[in-house]
Amino acid sequence: MGRGEVAVIDPGPDDPQHLAAILAAVEGERVRDILITHHHIDHSPLAEPLKAATGAVIHGCALANAAADDSEVKMEAGHDLAFRPDRDLCGGGRVEGPGWTFEAIPTPGHTSNHLCYAFAEENACFTGDHIMGWSTTVITPPDGDMTDYLESLERIRARRFAVLWPTHGPPIRDVDAFIAAYAEHRQERIDQILGALAAGPATIRELTPRLYADVDPVLHPAASRSMLAGILHLVRQGRLATDGAPGPDSRYRLAGPRQP
Repeated sequence: MGRGEVAVIDPGPDDPQHLAAILAAVEGERVRDILITHHHIDHSPLAEPLKAATGAVIHGCALANAAADDSEVKMEAGHDLAFRPDRDLCGGGRVEGPGWTFEAIPTPGHTSNHLCYAFAEENACFTGDHIMGWSTTVITPPDGDMTDYLESLERIRARRFAVLWPTHGPPIRDVDAFIAAYAEHRQERIDQILGALAAGPATIRELTPRLYADVDPVLHPAASRSMLAGILHLVRQGRLATDGAPGPDSRYRLAGPRQP
């Protein structure tokens, strides 16, 4: 982004060919800043090689607790647990260059350290994986959090950007309608959980084939992880209850008088 002195957002995986392609694309420019939305391996690992090649400063938010997802179900390509930015933007901040201004907006949810970057000169926002152009965003506990995600979604919606630039998928120009549809989809899934548990207590393993009957059973383990994010959100709201700490194997019930 920019001319003369430029910024690169989410350079991608640590791949020599990918690095060569970026350097060719910015030939004649000085790469001064590297902005990272989050630590997944398709976003952040190339930051260090690009810094070594250009002398740029890496901006982003490191994981507070760099623990790998030990679930057998892998819903993401993987985690760059070694990611450490030169400049911490976990609380927000600005990165400026000649003719361009970026504002880091904390948007936890997809990951605990996710940032979006507002581009002031065009009232645009680079949304990483917080809002994608081709599908809804994966939210996988423990690092992913549905409560945080829904709050972050409204944070971006309230900014009234003219266009969103996701890392994956095409630009989003009907921003308010798109985010409203995103939120509606999440609410539909949450309502399905509540509706299913109205019939009596159940585990996620029992709920998954009922709520995802139209989904290939091969995908049910991934669906179960997504459902866990929604259930933890409902427990936090006091709408669901379970005995002991909520987790993937707990039996959940509607909050209120104990059900048999």
